[in-house]
Amino acid sequence: MKWLWLPGGILILMILVGAVGAMLPVRHHATRRARFRQSPQALYSILAGPPDWRSDVKGFGPLPDRDGRKQWWEQDGHGQKIRFELVEDSPPARRAVRIADRNLPFGGTWTFEISPAPEGADLRITEDGEVRNVFFRFVSRFVIGHTRSIESFFKDLGAKTGDRVATEA
Repeated sequence: MKWLWLPGGILILMILVGAVGAMLPVRHHATRRARFRQSPQALYSILAGPPDWRSDVKGFGPLPDRDGRKQWWEQDGHGQKIRFELVEDSPPARRAVRIADRNLPFGGTWTFEISPAPEGADLRITEDGEVRNVFFRFVSRFVIGHTRSIESFFKDLGAKTGDRVATEA
């Protein structure tokens, strides 16, 4: 009889996680800022160039333009290839990139805003995301956090530029 407790407990936990995830909003907004000792143009060039410096990208490549927008794919550490598109490009101040795959359990846009700062530049990344799967929505909100990807991105960018990076809201 005791062996029924574990599967029953797991089932109850899954129901609770799904119920809480279903109550969370599908869309979220997260933003972080960091300062770099690079010029706005130098930062922009890194952002617009190949993502070979990012620890979460295991592969990447170009795709044909679609509706006049530049597209490419990136492969994450789990082997999943995700298609991206450039939706705004105003060098060296602003760049917006959107996940172009609509069949994923998540999606959204990252907007990069670069502004001059004393001895370098400030970079603000804003994520306007959506998480469609209720279980992943729970994990994204309570386990991973909506800003974790941005903070990891800043850490990798700091390693690329040689800057010690502290993020701010």
